Amino acid sequence: MSRSLHSPPLADPAEWPEYRRTRLVELPRLARLAGVGRVFVKAEWERSLGNFKSLGGMLAGLRALARAMGAGSVRELRAAGASGARLPRLVCASDGNHGLAVAAAAARAGAGSRIYLPEAVAGTRADRIEALGGEVVRVSGTYDDAVSAAMAAASGGGGLLVADTSADVHDQVVGDVMAGYAVMTGEIAAQLREHAGARPTHLFVQAGVGGLAAAMAKGLHGLMRAPGRLLVVEPKAADCVSRALSAGTPVRIAGDLHTCADMLSCGLASAPALEVLLRHAAESVLVGEASLRDAVDVLRDTGGVETTPSGAAGLAGLLAVASHPVLRQRHRLDADSHVLLVVTEGAITTSRTGPAG
Repeated sequence: MSRSLHSPPLADPAEWPEYRRTRLVELPRLARLAGVGRVFVKAEWERSLGNFKSLGGMLAGLRALARAMGAGSVRELRAAGASGARLPRLVCASDGNHGLAVAAAAARAGAGSRIYLPEAVAGTRADRIEALGGEVVRVSGTYDDAVSAAMAAASGGGGLLVADTSADVHDQVVGDVMAGYAVMTGEIAAQLREHAGARPTHLFVQAGVGGLAAAMAKGLHGLMRAPGRLLVVEPKAADCVSRALSAGTPVRIAGDLHTCADMLSCGLASAPALEVLLRHAAESVLVGEASLRDAVDVLRDTGGVETTPSGAAGLAGLLAVASHPVLRQRHRLDADSHVLLVVTEGAITTSRTGPAG
């Protein structure tokens, strides 16, 4: 165990040299389009790696190395490597962004990384990981197959597993990932005060395995005002969190999980995330492929933001509810509602090394 795991820069991403608070942007045109009072968008495309995962994967990777080496800082980790100590390799599965963050953590500490990607992940995403020194291993099948491959590699001595999902509700590494995401909720709390103390009534947040949604639920529940709806948005083709919320336990879904929102192409919810979401009475919104693509255009036209279907999925959920009278009534969405969205990544070229997915 580290002598000083609570000292920067391991304890709080807000203390890292490259840390910059991302903006909370109000979009009045989008609010009018959705028939609500106000819409706020958290600008995670401004994060250091271009997406919110740089908070979670980076923190979890550095903490995993620190625990293994008994180090309290990145400087100590690098010094250990320079003195001849062999730093463990970091290992994870990813659809792209988590792997990028873990590779960045390894590079910062002077360690190696091996990132398991489903075969359908965009070549441009793999290139970014390799540019940080990460070794990319392609896995036939889905994200969940990549998760299994990474777990097997780590269990066989291939490195330290830095997963963002687990079947164990007390998983320390997944807890570290969500602790990184909590930096974002702290920023949002401060920024809402700057917007005349605005308090959201609705949070529409996208989910892959559910970690971001859980962190948002935990960090913001005390700031929301009635009706205080937490709505988890997923593609219809990859609705693992929705099924887990219904069943009360993670349920692996079958199929190829094909969706244009490729960062959300997950078939099994994370147990630590699900425990939080159930506690905070999260509800599900499922959206189709056309809605996900349309949300990208709507966001660009109403706010000038360029993103991907994954980044705009929360907006797709808002528009789906806003355009459906029954859903508006069910979720108490009206002209006085204040909606919070997270645009999780900036636009990325979508060329792929394999079939779309």
